[in-house]
Amino acid sequence: MSRPGTWAVLDDGCRWEREKAPRGVLASLSRYSLLPADGSRGAVKVTAVATAHSSTLGADEQLSTTLEEVLRCPEQRPRAGARITGLNSLGTPFGAREQEYADDSVLEAGQYVDKDGAAQPYRWMVARLGTVVVAVSVTGAMGHTEQELQQLGADALGQMLVRVQQRLKGK
Repeated sequence: MSRPGTWAVLDDGCRWEREKAPRGVLASLSRYSLLPADGSRGAVKVTAVATAHSSTLGADEQLSTTLEEVLRCPEQRPRAGARITGLNSLGTPFGAREQEYADDSVLEAGQYVDKDGAAQPYRWMVARLGTVVVAVSVTGAMGHTEQELQQLGADALGQMLVRVQQRLKGK
């Protein structure tokens, strides 16, 4: 779990670090988990993030920044000895390309390269509902197809969006 009062920031050297959350960010929480290895299939790393902003504009700015960071840093360093390479991103507002689950969304895709040089598919899925931004990253492992990873991330993001929608409606 992330430290309270912080959020993840991509620095000038394209390294991810945690910094004090800026004004307008009410709360941000990251959770890290593993889908365990099973026989010939390796463990899949999953990160889930939820950030509550004080305004829709602030939440929109987070998505814009997410979309633009890939242009600035097509290779990123999430931690020592690891790289995310070949990143591409696609933004899809509500109503475009049959996207009807969030006010706005961003998908990033690339390869996660560990310290040993092994590369696995990587997905970062981000969506905004009102003032809340939720995201799921999925880092593949041997024996998992890109379709399985995409579905795992989409399912997790969908569950998070349902919970946000319920909370925003007071249910």
